[in-house]
Amino acid sequence: MTDAAPPFEAWMDLALAEAEAALAHDEVPVGCVIADGSGAIVARAHDARQAAADPLAHAELLALRQAAAAQGDWRLDGMTLVVTLEPCPMCAGSILMARIARVVFGARSPKWGAAGSRADWLGSGVFPHRPEVIGGIREAPCGEVLSRYFRRLRKSADEMGG
Repeated sequence: MTDAAPPFEAWMDLALAEAEAALAHDEVPVGCVIADGSGAIVARAHDARQAAADPLAHAELLALRQAAAAQGDWRLDGMTLVVTLEPCPMCAGSILMARIARVVFGARSPKWGAAGSRADWLGSGVFPHRPEVIGGIREAPCGEVLSRYFRRLRKSADEMGG
């Protein structure tokens, strides 16, 4: 990559497109992309827990698998993971294990966030690897896609009498 600032907002727009794709499939609308050191997108994914019947099918984990396959190595040194929602503890642990250099997230997750909101797995310095963490990139649109999903769920539950 050049000396220019990384295109965090452009990358987040790609992650938001993944979140919208999840929303269209009745999945929790979380999207993720991973960029290599040159800025090329090497992975993109969205939550797929419902479709895969897999509690591990979070956007970050799916994207980490794609990036590792593309790289031919589980060590993702120098890569930037961009996700629309602050990573949960499971995803944060996987990010640490993969040696991701930088994590950029949009909306904060007060219930499950492990990058500072609920816990700080990524920035605590407790673990041997410590990625750079940048939160709040395109926070409003990232939060809005989640709000739309949960409003729709509540409306559906109300219509069913529950």
